[in-house]
Parts: sequence; C-alpha cells; structure tokens
Amino acid sequence: MKKSRFALVVAIVSAGVLGVGAVAIASQTDGQTERLTGFEEVPALSTPGVGTFQASINTAASEIRYSLTFSGLQSPATQAHIHFENATNSGPIVVFLCSNLGNGPAGTQACPAGGGTIQGTIRPADIGAGAADQGLAAGEFAEFVRAVRAGATYVNVHSTGRPNGEIRAQLGDTRAAASHHHDD
Repeated sequence: MKKSRFALVVAIVSAGVLGVGAVAIASQTDGQTERLTGFEEVPALSTPGVGTFQASINTAASEIRYSLTFSGLQSPATQAHIHFENATNSGPIVVFLCSNLGNGPAGTQACPAGGGTIQGTIRPADIGAGAADQGLAAGEFAEFVRAVRAGATYVNVHSTGRPNGEIRAQLGDTRAAASHHHDD
C-alpha cells in the first residue's frame, strides 16, 4: 500500500509540473507523503498527536520542497527535524525543519507551538554535519536523497513534554530503494 501511495504522489506531482509547462524527468523528480504518529517513536508512545509530511524531491535542482502539518501534541512543539537512522533506532539530526529553542542554523523557522503547518525547501547547504560519523557529511545532497529513498531517515516533531520526540514518520520506501540508482 505504501508503494502504491508513493507512485500516486509521484504521478500527481508529475502531472502538476507538466500542467504548468515544465518538463519533469521521472528519475529527477519524485515525492512522498508520510503520516507521523507516536507509535513510530523509539520507544513507541501513545499520544493523540498526529502529523503529515509531504515532500517533492527534485534532484536536477538539488532541492526538496516540503510541508509538515501536525496537531494534537500533548504539550507545545519545540522543534522538528529530519534524522538519519533506520526505523528501530534514534539517530542524529541532519536537517532542521523548525525550532523554538534557538538551536537551529541561521534562518530556521519557528515551529507552530500549538500545531499547524510549516513549509520550506531543503538545499545542500541545509544538510548539516550531524551524521558525518555515519558517512553523511554536511551538504551531501545526493547522499541525503539516497538515504531518504532507502528509508534511512525520519521526520520527528519534539515537544516540551517529549523532548526526544512525540510524533515520527520514517521516510522513503525500503521496498523501492533497490530500484533506485546511485548515480542521481
């Protein structure tokens, strides 16, 4: 079902791009939508918080446009990131999406503390060095995209009551990762 949802998002994104007169090459532009819940946290949490992360990857332009929407957290949101790690572990921060703690890189937007939507674009300069010890160095856009597609990254929304994360979603589709080439 996840693979079908991924293919549908790719088709919708491609149709939207073609509809405005641009030409999208299937291997250069793709997208995904993931649902964030407390059950994806490590360890799993029972929380009414939920969210959605939508992303459109454009390898030709070296950018990922995203939208993160969340609500129902048990306490105010403090920050949201993309981390580098598989579904069974917690990992280092690779990209800041928002922060109310003043700990993000210059230009990091504020998180809507009570829930809401943030949008942005991830470019090579936004990929931090948090996972350098694991082989994903700062600015390595193509390597970051491969990690996303392989299911080795996750989105995490942190809150005051759950500083390690309250809702989470693993990105990518590990079943489809084998079909992606390393020459993006």
